[in-house]
Amino acid sequence: MKRFMIFCGFVVVISSCKAQQLPLNTSLDDIPANAHLKDLNNELLSYVGNYKTNFQGNNIYLFITKVEDKLEKSANKNYYTDALIIKYIVKNPSGIVLQDTQNMVLNDQTFFNIVSMGIRPASGSVTFYYDGTNCGIGWGKIILKKLNATQISWEYRPNSLIIDSVTCPTSTNKTVYLPVTKDLIFTKQ
Repeated sequence: MKRFMIFCGFVVVISSCKAQQLPLNTSLDDIPANAHLKDLNNELLSYVGNYKTNFQGNNIYLFITKVEDKLEKSANKNYYTDALIIKYIVKNPSGIVLQDTQNMVLNDQTFFNIVSMGIRPASGSVTFYYDGTNCGIGWGKIILKKLNATQISWEYRPNSLIIDSVTCPTSTNKTVYLPVTKDLIFTKQ
């Protein structure tokens, strides 16, 4: 009987040690180490899906998925967050694939990651960080705004489109295929 009581006490203690859950837009300063930022109001789900647009003759396909408890590492602490991930395919007018990240595994490569870093429910927008293409060319921010149930507006603000041969080998493809524009409409497929 004593062992049973100890076991029950152990189960109660373990179950009460659940990691702290906080809303997605919690300030980094207010996030304790190993906390979980959760999509408590399911605000991310309305962006999930496959989208398509045409920009300067190229067809661009976005594949937006939601991941839960993605590990984030900052200088002072680690924490977990629910996030949106964008993978994409860009095809030229002849249907030839110019760039395809659909089968890349998040964070298994240094570049091409597009991960949400904040949601603004009042404006219906989500901000993403983009690592850039080869050698980090085009790294910056992408903002998606929900227009209606089937359309999102795209804005891409690259911080750097220039790279030198010291940082990036001359044989490397330095083209940024994502549309550098504002108010581009993608339609859900």
